[in-house]
Amino acid sequence: MEAKPQRATTIVLVLATLLTGAVWAFVEITDEVTDGDTRGFDRRILLSLRNPDDLTDPIGPSWVEEMGRDLTALGGVAVLTLITVAAAGFEWLSGRRGTALLIILAVVGALLLSQGLKSAFARPRPELVPHGSYVYTASFPSGHSMLSAAVYLTVAGLIARALQERWAKIYIFATAMLLTLLVGISRVYLGVHWPTDVLAGWCGGAAWALVCMLIAQRLLRPREAPA
Repeated sequence: MEAKPQRATTIVLVLATLLTGAVWAFVEITDEVTDGDTRGFDRRILLSLRNPDDLTDPIGPSWVEEMGRDLTALGGVAVLTLITVAAAGFEWLSGRRGTALLIILAVVGALLLSQGLKSAFARPRPELVPHGSYVYTASFPSGHSMLSAAVYLTVAGLIARALQERWAKIYIFATAMLLTLLVGISRVYLGVHWPTDVLAGWCGGAAWALVCMLIAQRLLRPREAPA
């Protein structure tokens, strides 16, 4: 009977350690960006993804650029809203109503946090290359990267609580991380974000997801599923 409390304590310690690392990384990146120490790095990465003879042309054939737009949409508000509603609806119908409510609150909180950080830093968008996608807000941190990390990782973490098989947990987390990485890379490829915008977005989104997982670990009953 002591194994379960010990396991829960271990999970909390692991989540807290990862949260500390994500917050530390975000603070470090923010400090470097604020001081202007990342300009050379940002420029090199952004230019490496462009045809050196024509900066309006991203590297690769035209279908790669089109695929970049498809991938970047996975981090857009419309797609993430659909995923949130679908995931919360599934949890609600499965009897895990606390998990469903937490998913919704986590996503709304992530959106507000992203917008607040953008307004606070007000970093201009890259003008080194033409944008391959429409943009409406400030650059730092990347909203697509932050929201995709927050949504996909939070949903994966909360759904994994109801899964028994370890391979299933690994699979859902690996899928969430892959989607998050692809969204961030697509933002740099399309020239709408500096690489450090994306790195900060990943760290901020992961930190928020870890906070939500800790809340779930504290407030929701184990697996929140019927026996």
